Amino acid sequence: MTPREARSGGEGLERSCERLGDWIASERPAGGVELFRAWFAGEAYETHRHDTYAVGVTDCGVQVFDYRGAKRVSRPGQIAVLYPDERHDGRAGTADGFGYHIVYVEPAHLAAAVRGLCGDSSPLPFVRDPVVTDAALAHAIHEAFRAPLEPLAVDRLMVALAEGLLAAAHDARHPTMSRIVDVRAVERARQFLDAERARVVRSSELETITGLSRYELARQFRVALGTSPYRYLVMRRLDFARERIDRAQPLADVAYEAGFADQAHFTRAFKSAFGLTPGRYRTLRANLARRS
Repeated sequence: MTPREARSGGEGLERSCERLGDWIASERPAGGVELFRAWFAGEAYETHRHDTYAVGVTDCGVQVFDYRGAKRVSRPGQIAVLYPDERHDGRAGTADGFGYHIVYVEPAHLAAAVRGLCGDSSPLPFVRDPVVTDAALAHAIHEAFRAPLEPLAVDRLMVALAEGLLAAAHDARHPTMSRIVDVRAVERARQFLDAERARVVRSSELETITGLSRYELARQFRVALGTSPYRYLVMRRLDFARERIDRAQPLADVAYEAGFADQAHFTRAFKSAFGLTPGRYRTLRANLARRS
């Protein structure tokens, strides 16, 4: 929850629950999304409000806040969902303090994602219970902090948040998500991502190529191919990196050539996909070569 009526942002999972005294970490927003993480031992925020959705996961400790006339409690793994312009505060529920990661989303961007999923007449989702347990939503929030917020990564996050909030709203006014797919448009997007795998691809480029909005494409791409455009692009970058990993060049250079922001991002993505670090993968490949 942001101080007063300010917006907020942030990055990274490391040190999220270390007791270093009260702290916050933030950075500039990207594509209608701001990331923020913090740890507090006692009172965190006085009563305030902001004009964004706030969707945050409690990482450790107990988070307590007053919202819509009642005291709310969020425990580790639970999600706090605050509607725009609603007054709330924030404090630790125990002497151990609490830590959390939170995503602030501009309503206009979330509305566009909801329309892309459900149709033009869909209203913004309102979650009546501001504390929910949703593993998929918690995963989406944490994933947002693991890598730079490239345009396609923002799209993936926005769709995941829209889906999670629609599910949590349990509101009959919200139609079910469409399963219609423009196969040719999705294939044009896939071929473009294959060709441009070693660079940052912008959402507007895929919109121009496919004729679909970024959120319509994100939905249709996943229905057709089982993954998001961003995840597909990351996997193609990793394919590119694996083609070059046997060469006697620094892994930092491999990461750069494959389009990753830095070696740390490359290592996290590689380990997430293959269960090994790039260095370990290279060593095992070299061991096999020596035996041949």
